[in-house]
Amino acid sequence: MFRPLSRIHHEKVTRRKLSTLVTAAAVMFGLACCLLLQVAAQGHKEQNEDHKNERDDAAAAFEALIPVLHHPRCMNCHSTGDFPRQGDDSHPHTMQVRRGPDGDGALAVKCSTCHQDHNLDGLHVPPGAPDWRLPSPATPMIWEGLNGHQLCELFKDPNQNGNRSVGQIVEHMNSPLVLWAWNPGDGRTPVPMPSAQFLAKVKEWAAKGAACPAEENGSQPNEK
Repeated sequence: MFRPLSRIHHEKVTRRKLSTLVTAAAVMFGLACCLLLQVAAQGHKEQNEDHKNERDDAAAAFEALIPVLHHPRCMNCHSTGDFPRQGDDSHPHTMQVRRGPDGDGALAVKCSTCHQDHNLDGLHVPPGAPDWRLPSPATPMIWEGLNGHQLCELFKDPNQNGNRSVGQIVEHMNSPLVLWAWNPGDGRTPVPMPSAQFLAKVKEWAAKGAACPAEENGSQPNEK
């Protein structure tokens, strides 16, 4: 039985329309997928750029801390050897003081024998702050001779920093013992960077991921 020509024509037109609609839908779907991929890629790129910017900011914040960490007020307790140092010239401590098993001196020559929890008035008298001591021999935290990258990695290494997290490092930097460096008593040069600026840089370094300066850009300590 033959179908009318008009019906055949109508079916052909319908098929062409359906084919056109399917093709258009496929094209639109492809374009939408491309757009979504482009948006996702742009978002990922921006996220990576933001993350890189934060890493760079954190590393720059730590770079700003290095002159403070290499100042005699810090280096006198974090220099090479098993003894503390004194003065702006970082000479070895008198009386043959040694680190001891806990960092607070050895035998009868304990830190607390002379150092109280505050500075004494006058020149050539013992300074003081709460918990006056060296780091323990298990984690001596010696950073004399380290560049900025190495010093930063030392700070973050729990096997060397007394098992401290980055947050606990921030807390330690705000402790009376560390802040003593800005009020070291008569005859001692305080750290030149304002303490508020120092603490702000410490917090920025931690908040932005605690990234370290690049090895090749690490600052070298000043030679004495």
